[in-house]
Amino acid sequence: MSSADIKEVVREKYGQAALRASSGGSSCCGASATSRTGCDPITTNLYDTAQAGQIPEEALLASLGCGNPTALAQLNAGEVVLDLGSGGGVDVLLSARRVGPTGKVYGLDMTDEMLALANENKRKAGADNVEFLKGEIERIPLPDNSVDVIISNCVINLSADKDRVLREAFRVLKPGGRFAVSDVVTRGEMLPEIRQSVLLWVGCIAGALKEEEYRAKLAAAGFEGVEN
Repeated sequence: MSSADIKEVVREKYGQAALRASSGGSSCCGASATSRTGCDPITTNLYDTAQAGQIPEEALLASLGCGNPTALAQLNAGEVVLDLGSGGGVDVLLSARRVGPTGKVYGLDMTDEMLALANENKRKAGADNVEFLKGEIERIPLPDNSVDVIISNCVINLSADKDRVLREAFRVLKPGGRFAVSDVVTRGEMLPEIRQSVLLWVGCIAGALKEEEYRAKLAAAGFEGVEN
């Protein structure tokens, strides 16, 4: 299973999720999904009522996250934020409200359907301090030392080259910048057949690192003060 194969399956899966959300259906990981739909209840209700009321419903419906990085990150007025794998824009739009009109939030995604949905959600939310970029998290289309905070929601585990993703994140962060990630990690060994399954990879399982391995990769990329 090559990196290109994984990326293409991820692109297709998330494109389909965006189209479902655009038509009012759930992605099966958003705030409106429930266990009755066959979705994992662990990934539901990630955003409280106050947050849900701040953004278009379609942004929540398109969420395929496994956490809420905006609850982890300290965001200050005027700061520049980057969301790696921004999907329908839920975390971008929430961050944009917190950094205010003097701040800026970038959302990076490789899926055309998600970018179209995110830009529509941006329009509905009236978020003038938001910009969605097309690209891959292994090659962030921003200059060195240009971002105060990076957030990411259950996306890095989907990459077959996590070392490059983390090096890129460190590159674009300003000195003293912060990196707040919600992601899947494992404890103990994973069966080889699980790691070889493309569908499980897209489902945020097969690509997950062991917790200690994730910490080691963050340190190798230059990050300090890693907490969970």
